[in-house]
Amino acid sequence: MTERDARMLSPLALAYVGDSVHDLFVRSRAAMSGGNVNELHKECVSLVCCEAQAESLARVLDILTEDEQAIVKRARNSHAKHGAPHAASPADYSKATALEALLGYLYLTGQNERLNQILNLTQGAGQSPAQAADKSSFHCEERATEAVAPT
Repeated sequence: MTERDARMLSPLALAYVGDSVHDLFVRSRAAMSGGNVNELHKECVSLVCCEAQAESLARVLDILTEDEQAIVKRARNSHAKHGAPHAASPADYSKATALEALLGYLYLTGQNERLNQILNLTQGAGQSPAQAADKSSFHCEERATEAVAPT
């Protein structure tokens, strides 16, 4: 999908895709670390909740390009027809939506290297962008993007 086409999608549609991308990244990383499924599930849930995603967005804000910042801002200001989950503050929910929209945008536009960098930074507090780029533990293959991207 072209960047222009992706920008034409609603922020909530981008977040819908980004939610799955983020979840798959977290689950893949957890599965590679081993452990029993119950423990893996608890770990994953703690990493994909609104509060954790809001913190993840804060870790990457300083390295976002102007285009990425625009997507984040647009998504953060969008409003779903439902309220935030009971366990989340509206502010954290908006920030989580913004992170998910950014991830969805990067995935749909095939910006896999950048997607990997952002995803690794969201999980690696204290890492520099260069260190995060080197830790490509999650690989978004081009054909996966092609299979999902509408034409």
